[in-house]
Order: sequence, then structure tokens, then C-alpha cells
Amino acid sequence: MDLSRREALKLAAWGAAGAVLGLRSAVFGQAAGTAGEKTEKMESNEAKIKGEVAMSEYVLPPLPYSADALEPVIDAQTVGLHHDKHHAAYVKNANAALDQLAAARKAGDFKAVKALSLALAFNASGAVLHDLYWQSMDPKSPREPKGKFAKQIDADFGSLEALKAQFAAAAKDVEGSGWATLAWEPSIEKLVVLQIEKHQNLTVWGATPLVVCDVWEHAYYLNYQNRRPDYVDAWMGIIDWASAGHRFEHAVEAPAAHRH
Repeated sequence: MDLSRREALKLAAWGAAGAVLGLRSAVFGQAAGTAGEKTEKMESNEAKIKGEVAMSEYVLPPLPYSADALEPVIDAQTVGLHHDKHHAAYVKNANAALDQLAAARKAGDFKAVKALSLALAFNASGAVLHDLYWQSMDPKSPREPKGKFAKQIDADFGSLEALKAQFAAAAKDVEGSGWATLAWEPSIEKLVVLQIEKHQNLTVWGATPLVVCDVWEHAYYLNYQNRRPDYVDAWMGIIDWASAGHRFEHAVEAPAAHRH
């Protein structure tokens, strides 16, 4: 399958999400990073964390488009605050949790392990999902899925319209703050729509998210205030179905040993 550079970067970002969501990859790398940059960062971490299992830190990838690219659905101010403040905070706090857990292992003191485990799950999931959120949107993307992805949607939901109706309903009805996601569930080889509460709750382990919609209020409040349904309805029109289709094909083609 021939991919453009932009599509290849998107696949790299999504494939890296496995560290938190139970997917294939164990390392979350910067979406725009090259293989050489990732290798250099991993070597740096190996030197930094002597005696520990080497791992990459979470990073804040750059937006894949300009801050005003999603207007009028999402305004530039919201995108800027969302990415530079909220997303950045999850990245910072996820890395802090990793550092604190490393310090606890070194000291052999695990009194705070419950709180630190919760902090890692919450913030790392927030970091990963936000990266996937930016990759889920592109106002210039085709308005409908194509090829195998479209056929799978028809097989599992009956039609694209039925999928969109279920996805929008799930997003609107998330209790409190959270997400809606269209995911590939390899255990049953079906597409499923899931709700996520906060960032880490109600996950189906092993499922590969293909599209995610953020319904925390910081994603839409400046324009929509408390009108989440209006935001969701508008958001459905900027889904990047092309990149979602590539992620679907990548997930389906993953070796069986990596699916469970």
C-alpha cells in the first residue's frame, strides 16, 4: 500500500499508542519523529535510567495542521489551548508518574503505588488519546470511508449512516467527561463503538482505536458552551476517514500473536 508522507506519519503516531491502550507497540514516539530520532531518544533514556527497563518518555507531538485549520467547527483559540495546555499537561504528568514510580522501585518503597498507578493510567491515557484526537480530524479528508474499511463498516453496522448515528449518540451520552471511539476489536474481528469515561475507564483491552472524539468540555466550551450535542454533530463532519482507513488496514494485517 503506497502512503503519502503525511499518512505515514499518522500511522506511526497511532501505532505508537499501545503503551497505554493495550495495543501493539510498547513505545510512544513523537508523531513527526524519524526512526533515527526515536533511536537517539531511546539510547538517551537507556543512559538516564541505569538499572531500569529502558523506555521512551511521552512527548507532545506538533499539530498535524495549523490551529485554524478546523474552523468553523473548532476555533483556533480552542485548538491552541487544548493542544498547548491540556494535552501538554497530560504529557508532563504522565512522565512525572513514570519518574516517581522509578524512584519508588529504586527505594523499594511502594506505599504510593496505588496513587501513582492511577496517575499514570489517567495522564498517559490522556496523552495518547489527545494525540489520536488530532489525527482523527481533517476537514479536507474524503467524507466517506473507502475500500475494505467501508465494507467492514457495512458488515458490522449495516451502513455508514448507522455507524455515524451510534458514534454520535455514544459521544453525546458519555457520563461526565470522556471520549467516543470507533475501534477494531481483533478478538471478534469486528468494528465496535465504545465510550471512554475520563481517559482510562471502560476500555476494551487489545482494541485498536481508529477514530476518537474528545467530549471533555475543554474541547468545545469556547464555541459551544454546554451544547455538547451541537459540537458532536459538527465534529462528525471533519472526521479523517482516509487515515482511519489506513489504521484499520494496519490493525487487520497485524500478526495474530500481537492481537491478544
